[in-house]
Amino acid sequence: MHNFNINRRRFLQGTTASLALSTFGARGMDLINPPKAYRVALIGTGWYGKSDLFRLIQVAPVEVIALCDVDKRMMEAAAKLVSQRQKSGKTPKLYGDYQKMLAENELDIVLIGTPDHWHALQMIDAVKAGANVYVQKPISVDVMEGEAMVAAARKYNKVVQVGTQRKSTPHLIDVKKNVVDAGLLGKVSHVEMCCYLHMRNNGNPPVQAVPDFLDYNMWTGPAPLRPYDGLPHVRWWRTFKEYGNGITGDMCVHMLDTVRWMLNLGWPKRITSEGGIYVQKNGKSNISDTQSAVFEFDELNAVWTHRTWGTPNNPDYPWSFTLYGEKGTLWGSTMQADFIPDGKDGKKMHFDVLYEKEKYPEDVTEPTEPKIELNAAPATRLHMLNFLDAIEKSGRPIADIEQGHISTASCILANMSMETGRPMVYDPKKREIVGDKEATKLLTRAYRDPWKHPDPNKV
Repeated sequence: MHNFNINRRRFLQGTTASLALSTFGARGMDLINPPKAYRVALIGTGWYGKSDLFRLIQVAPVEVIALCDVDKRMMEAAAKLVSQRQKSGKTPKLYGDYQKMLAENELDIVLIGTPDHWHALQMIDAVKAGANVYVQKPISVDVMEGEAMVAAARKYNKVVQVGTQRKSTPHLIDVKKNVVDAGLLGKVSHVEMCCYLHMRNNGNPPVQAVPDFLDYNMWTGPAPLRPYDGLPHVRWWRTFKEYGNGITGDMCVHMLDTVRWMLNLGWPKRITSEGGIYVQKNGKSNISDTQSAVFEFDELNAVWTHRTWGTPNNPDYPWSFTLYGEKGTLWGSTMQADFIPDGKDGKKMHFDVLYEKEKYPEDVTEPTEPKIELNAAPATRLHMLNFLDAIEKSGRPIADIEQGHISTASCILANMSMETGRPMVYDPKKREIVGDKEATKLLTRAYRDPWKHPDPNKV
């Protein structure tokens, strides 16, 4: 275990003192001695894997020991960037098999930026190998994977932070403190969440030969083996249910997680959903282009809607959440937030996203495609600092794996409701759908041989 201390000046560069204190705790503000570098590895060197790694390099002393990817060309390009960015200038060791990487290296931290269908096995194997883990959202493609991930984190006593970094987004931290926690909304009994971004990749590329730089069998892993029809990176794989859970699994998980954090909510009592492919029928995509879901809590319904066609209901908030309180309404997104009081007595409040382009110019010049999400960079940096603080204190991070599981599983259950036409009432203690044996079987998806589905009772 490292004695992790934060460089006070560098930490304060990225945010206000009040934000730093509320997010990270006053204890970290007085520590100025740099620690020994953390030994880090990244599994999945694509767009967001590199983005997470470079944000970590910006805020803490780390030595990137190893990279793992099944795409040799992408991994070699990432290795060159890492050698340019990390202080030592060293090029990390490269692996095509993450299990070999874990076996051959002593690692403090493993970042997981692979497609969703790989998250569970890689996270569980990493904590078994003694590493703390930062895993991207959604954490799993079925509910029992998530249960096994939580069980493994607890059994091996490792910190697992999920990439639901809205909880570390500066303007949303301010919103929670100054609007929600301050009681300006009053009782909140209705929430709306939405995504109207046209992000459902729906092409018809031909089946083709697998390039020699890609291990497609390993890329597919436990998922069904689809005929190869081009590089699956970035957004192509997300358009298939074989590898993820569609727009609800990808985008609702962020907003639902944020709402749960804002309002201190646990598991939904009941989940219903309807939708399907109503408009975009011509391509290969098998995820819904139109869907709504209702997550029921005590005296509060949180309603999700997505369309990958048409226009948003509010052009300023195409991917967002709205909290309706008896005293006012709060609109929130990754880019901004607005509080609108009910009546003439209150005062409207506007919150803008924080950029740190001047303080971290590499955010703009980083030669990766697609470019990093500039609005998310400050949030990811704070998320990484919170992760490291939890490691030092042997505590729980703000986006602990259990919270990531609740948000992820709730979205998976919404898809299950859409597909079965029945409501889902999940009992997390018994790990079953109440009164529905057929739906309970759907909590575990079949794995392709030779991969074995993790068992939460035997991790």
